[in-house]
Amino acid sequence: MLPHRWPMLMIDRAYDVVPGVSGRGVKSVSVNEPFFAGHYPDHAVMPGVMIVESMAQLVAVVYVAEIIEAAQPGADAGDASKSVGYLGSISQMRFSRLVVPGDQLTLEATLGERLGELRRVSVRASVGREQVASGSLVVTSGRRAV
Repeated sequence: MLPHRWPMLMIDRAYDVVPGVSGRGVKSVSVNEPFFAGHYPDHAVMPGVMIVESMAQLVAVVYVAEIIEAAQPGADAGDASKSVGYLGSISQMRFSRLVVPGDQLTLEATLGERLGELRRVSVRASVGREQVASGSLVVTSGRRAV
């Protein structure tokens, strides 16, 4: 469903996806992630930008699920991953806990209002019951420049 591949594929699983509305996902954080080699070699911490990318990729799954669902029954939805757009903005993002190897991120995304070709999305990441990050993203509905 996503055009991303290793090392930029940041979600392991999506579930509870309501096409075009919301979804949940999981990112298992391994010490083998390529960014840990330099962030930081003596104290591995997942960069905040990678947490945001994980949440954005879950948003893409919710979008693609809507496209697949909207396809006529029996029709080929084509390569729906080509409809994945871009991250337009990050707002009010708050980080409240470090993410380290061995953690399992639970990701949540809820699509909000449409703003023409853009859409506001509320996102959240947690480890267990502890919130890691939360905020708002604006994403494009296709591969056009923002």
